[in-house]
Amino acid sequence: MSDNNIQIFDTTLRDGEQVPGCKLNKEQKVLIAERLDALGVDVIEAGFPVSSPGDFKSVEAISKMVKNATVCGLTRSVQNDIKVAAESLKYAVKPRIHTGIGTSDSHIIHKFKSNRESIIERAFEAVKYAKSFVEDVEFYAEDAGRTDNEYLARVCEAAIKAGATVLNIPDTTGYCLPGEYGAKIKYLKEHVKGIEKAILSCHCHNDLGLATANSIEGVINGARQIECTINGIGERAGNTALEEVVMVLKQHPYLNLDTHINTSMLYGISQLVSDSMGIYTQPNKAIVGANAFAHSSGIHQDGVIKNRATYEIINPKDVGVTKSAIVLTARSGRAALAYRAKNVGYELTKLQLDEVYSNFLNFADRKKEINDNDIHQIIETSKVYQQIISA
Repeated sequence: MSDNNIQIFDTTLRDGEQVPGCKLNKEQKVLIAERLDALGVDVIEAGFPVSSPGDFKSVEAISKMVKNATVCGLTRSVQNDIKVAAESLKYAVKPRIHTGIGTSDSHIIHKFKSNRESIIERAFEAVKYAKSFVEDVEFYAEDAGRTDNEYLARVCEAAIKAGATVLNIPDTTGYCLPGEYGAKIKYLKEHVKGIEKAILSCHCHNDLGLATANSIEGVINGARQIECTINGIGERAGNTALEEVVMVLKQHPYLNLDTHINTSMLYGISQLVSDSMGIYTQPNKAIVGANAFAHSSGIHQDGVIKNRATYEIINPKDVGVTKSAIVLTARSGRAALAYRAKNVGYELTKLQLDEVYSNFLNFADRKKEINDNDIHQIIETSKVYQQIISA
């Protein structure tokens, strides 16, 4: 792998599906996995095979179908989990078992009622057992964001010694600030013996709205995989949004970090996931929201009509959106009205536009948004309508 390539590990079908009420059936999962494979993700986490017979069958079906991406199954550091995951992945061209354990004092004391040394032993044994089934084993240190760095480095060393090829450093609770998370990745890069044998991976949650920022800081500081979901769906406030990190890296070429994602498919797969899971995507969602490329302020509309780049740092077509939207409201100016009028067949002179604009404002004050039918009515009821149609 090129040192500037960032692998995209998509967990929409595992972590993303943990949203309450968003259960997918096998056919829906296979369709989404097929699109993810075409999108160019490096790894598809297809599910948690031991959790239910349905999840096992879905992981198995996805393993049979996916041609390019690595197919991954999640486990706890439990032998039966790992054995079941290996069985579900037996048809995969490139299988990966993702196993791990909590490493923060909070998890060690309250969740496992254990101690640090025992956790290291369990981590080692889990990776070693997974390695007996597949070559590619990813280890996750759950709640690494709140784990002491020195101890976390020891856990990572044990995982590498057991054969781990990827080390997942999750900010499970979304607590870290970007600088803190980046420093944690940097510390591991510099202090873990044998780190050159494994890829460091970012898995950030969005409880404080920092998942994307933390993931970007992670790769700037040496991580080479980002774990994310379409639309940022997932537990609680969600995960790192795939479309956000991909476009951040694409729009900042000076970082010299890139992915293999076909970005023109982002909007389409966003819609597919939203429709399949029944999750409403907020209109102001970055990259794929309905308003991501919409403009209603007169100042902004005038700028975009003259040159799109004045208010858009991304070409909508780059993410699969046909074009920017000029939305007519009471805040819109003459340039936007002239632009939309031209789209429905009216070429207005400056004097005609002044007259029509006065009529437009009366309409706009009574409606949230002016549509194409309204434009016809606005023009047809204006004093200069006869001049316009005879021109």
